[in-house]
Amino acid sequence: MTSDIRVNQAAIGELEELAAVFDQYRAFYGQPSDAGAARAFLFERFEHRDSILFAARDVRTEELVGFAQLYPVYSSISMARSLILNDLFVVPDARKRGIGQLLLDAALRYAKQTNAKGLELSTAVDNAAAQRLYERNGYVRDEGFYHYYLNARK
Repeated sequence: MTSDIRVNQAAIGELEELAAVFDQYRAFYGQPSDAGAARAFLFERFEHRDSILFAARDVRTEELVGFAQLYPVYSSISMARSLILNDLFVVPDARKRGIGQLLLDAALRYAKQTNAKGLELSTAVDNAAAQRLYERNGYVRDEGFYHYYLNARK
């Protein structure tokens, strides 16, 4: 039930809780658990103000049950700012309560408030639940561009 959930723009005072959930998120994507590195990574995002984090809390327990993280990017072609919805995660015990939708709503409100051109995201090809959520919200799968990646650490 979404009325039991509050979503707010996260502050550095929530770092410890966010790091714990962020570590779960990384494990969901097959990364080894590293709570210290998760904390350090999120601390840098706060310190450098290069991402926007939203935290979802159960209002009854005050437990952090999910988060979303946005990164600003810029398009030279359109000369406008967009946001990459890079991370969205709901803890397993809190799923199927509409929390993902609330986090998407918060990201869209933020995009509108900051006059961003739009929101971009990607998800694993086998994450059908996320794909259904995004498509229900009007996100359109990119069929016009191929996306490439080069590992600079090789």
